[in-house]
Amino acid sequence: MITSTGNTQVRQLLQIQKKAKERNARDVFVVEGPKMYRETPGERLQEIFVSESFQRKHPELFDGEVQAIVLSDHVFETVSDTRTPQGVLCVVKQYHYELADLLGNSSSVPLIMGLENLQDPGNLGTIVRTAEAAGVTGILLGPGCVDLYNPKVIRSTMGAIYRMPFYYTADFRRDLSILREKGVRWYAAHLAGSVPYDEGNYSGPSGFLIGNESQGLTPETAAYADTRIHIPMCGQVESLNAAVAASILMYEAGRQRRNGRRF
Repeated sequence: MITSTGNTQVRQLLQIQKKAKERNARDVFVVEGPKMYRETPGERLQEIFVSESFQRKHPELFDGEVQAIVLSDHVFETVSDTRTPQGVLCVVKQYHYELADLLGNSSSVPLIMGLENLQDPGNLGTIVRTAEAAGVTGILLGPGCVDLYNPKVIRSTMGAIYRMPFYYTADFRRDLSILREKGVRWYAAHLAGSVPYDEGNYSGPSGFLIGNESQGLTPETAAYADTRIHIPMCGQVESLNAAVAASILMYEAGRQRRNGRRF
């Protein structure tokens, strides 16, 4: 059992938790909690760290090929990214997708989320989680987006990180063009949109463009879209949370596709 925060493995784990540069250099990320541990694909599981008290209560969880490294409760609290540690965290190999992976398989009708300068970890994680539930085929992330492997993002995905294809692009609009050439029609969520979101037709290959939490889409990206759509609102609310708006759009597309019709 490791009882010192000065231990080499513990220091490395802290660096992976805190720094995207370290995660990328080692090609790994960290997940926490029994649910995330159980859902981690075996071939991607690199290391398991477990608190002394949790291992004592649940020894049956850690009899796989990768042996759990036991930390004292104090040391585990130090490496955990949560206020109330759940007793187990794992180092997992990162995923690497290509742009074409966002289109889904041969039987899929592409439904893609294009995210520009999205910076809130909770928003990104929620979008990834909701995207899986709504039938999205992939997520395109612009250069200004928060790191998908940020621990707060990972927690918010609730396991969807293991199943939702994503691609970080160095040139957002260039890759929007490439996907457009594959038949994807882009709909920009925009306060000045002329079309209510539920009047768009998303039954064919479609993509939604969601911008920064405070600034929205850049003018260049908004102008690039095939159609600007808006979500009608009552009261004095000026805009919706980015993840909430994205969820509404994703589920409208899913509804249309399930029903086989627009309305």
